[in-house]
Amino acid sequence: TAALILSKYKLYPNAVLSAYVNVMGTAIAWSSDRPETYGGYHFAVLDTEEVNAMAAPGGLIFVTKGLVRRCADEETLAAILAHEIGHVAERHGLQSIKKSRLLDAFKVIGSEASRQFNSEELAKVTAAFEGVLGDVVQTLVERGYDRKLEYEADKLAVDYAVRTGYSPGGLTEFLTGMEESKPAGLAAGWFKTHPSASDRLTRVKAEIAALGTVPVKLDARTARFAAAVKSVR
Repeated sequence: TAALILSKYKLYPNAVLSAYVNVMGTAIAWSSDRPETYGGYHFAVLDTEEVNAMAAPGGLIFVTKGLVRRCADEETLAAILAHEIGHVAERHGLQSIKKSRLLDAFKVIGSEASRQFNSEELAKVTAAFEGVLGDVVQTLVERGYDRKLEYEADKLAVDYAVRTGYSPGGLTEFLTGMEESKPAGLAAGWFKTHPSASDRLTRVKAEIAALGTVPVKLDARTARFAAAVKSVR
């Protein structure tokens, strides 16, 4: 899935920003309900002004350069990463696969795994898994998750951010900014693949209010964010 995303977007060649996002993302992942995946969590910045964030099912999480520009501070970026980690933790990407495709893939593997594939059998395996991957990538890049899954990821983003020590207000700040800047015409990127920010804001604010005492924003983190993103062009 990550390879297909990288066939559409290039990586942003900024070692400082990449290291910063990986350290922050890993810390949040450790605080999540699924701190480990088979291949581990990895975070990368995509070289596009499109505002978006995507999570491959195995834990490879992408944020775009355009999204980083939209973030006011570390709390905001942390909330976005926590949201994407929530998608991975709850296996939302796997839920986007059509059951028929998944069953076909497992059937081919189960019946043929004990011997080598001939060209026709290999074609069947390839076709089955291309369909599975296509379902996931279409969800991440074109269609987006349904509202239920996005609301669930928002709730987890609040929880994971607080567990890591971040103020959960970063998510409300980001959603407020996105609502104020939504395009009047055809949607693209985040606006296309995520439900209305206004729909999510009310729920997120209620989640935060129910927590009572939460961590506060720290100047040291804001300064750290500024240092990491100052070279973004």
